[in-house]
Amino acid sequence: MSQLIVIKFDDAEQAGKVREALRAQEKQGLIKMEDAEVVIRDAEGKIERKGETDRGVKMGAVGGGLLGLLLGLVFFPIGGLLLGIAGGALVGKSLGLGVDKKFVKEVGDALTPGTSALFIIVVDANSRALFGAIEPFQGTLLQTTLSTEDEETLRRALQ
Repeated sequence: MSQLIVIKFDDAEQAGKVREALRAQEKQGLIKMEDAEVVIRDAEGKIERKGETDRGVKMGAVGGGLLGLLLGLVFFPIGGLLLGIAGGALVGKSLGLGVDKKFVKEVGDALTPGTSALFIIVVDANSRALFGAIEPFQGTLLQTTLSTEDEETLRRALQ
């Protein structure tokens, strides 16, 4: 089951650094994330979102691309592939997988200038690897769907 974790940082760059640390753990096969998005409110108050394409969009694009290629072999190869990819990505996006964009906007609007937040959806994780990647950084846990015990462990790791 997917777990949502939202962490606020008092520095504009910390959220991005944590996401990179988590990506390193993912490359080693220790955790698997469905989506990760960084929101930064710069010193002037401007909000910048640095999202990644979530898994639903990627899966839809790949599936649509394959279907488009098969149909395209009969009708028009390149056009079928491109239409399949675009259609599949739209279907994947409409499934609602990944971080809720409305919630991201609400948290971004609540950030003070010079701060950042990280939204991650973890599909599968070795708890030690997940908490170990986050531990070097100090932040405030805003929201999570983790168990009470794991939430408390994460709060301690962020202090």
